[in-house]
Amino acid sequence: MTTSVVCISRTLAAGGEEVGRIVAQSLGFQYADEEILDQTAERAGVSREAVAKAERPPGLVARIVEGLAITSVVPTESGAWSGMPLSVSPAPAGYDELIQDVIRERAQQGSVVIVAHGGSACLRNTPNVLRVLVTAPAAARADRLSRSRGITPAEAKKAVDASDRQRKQYLDRFYHVEEQPTDYDLVVNTDVIGIERSAEIVVRAAAH
Repeated sequence: MTTSVVCISRTLAAGGEEVGRIVAQSLGFQYADEEILDQTAERAGVSREAVAKAERPPGLVARIVEGLAITSVVPTESGAWSGMPLSVSPAPAGYDELIQDVIRERAQQGSVVIVAHGGSACLRNTPNVLRVLVTAPAAARADRLSRSRGITPAEAKKAVDASDRQRKQYLDRFYHVEEQPTDYDLVVNTDVIGIERSAEIVVRAAAH
């Protein structure tokens, strides 16, 4: 198989963005994450924030995250945090389809690493796509989040737990799938393997 697209799904604080950037640089591919939101927003004639809210519903969770200034580590295919049940409202009409259209069109262009946005689910029947899940045990991710963002271990655990729940809701809401390990060609555990080694494994898989 000649890999022209690498899709990286990731759990909160697993290091998926870092892995994706290393993989893109190593393969000479473009890195696409925020670009997906930008193109969708342009087509819809709305702001990037409006599209982002279609993926990450607003509410108490978002306000808490913004208050702690950790929005940059909240995946768009998951959520943020809170021990309270998360309410997920439907995406604004057409935004979910537009996001998927942008992902498919970007994949057709090739030579790209697509991070988040359910890319692996969106392109599950597309040839020449390497689908990767970057993850780590919840405890390890909470510890990483606590240390990197200066929040308490309890707060970090709530963030990870809530993000994992909302990530499942996102995949169900946008793609009507219940995630399984077999949805991916490769699953890497950055707690055991580390960021750089995980990226190296992905690069080798894509090259072969």
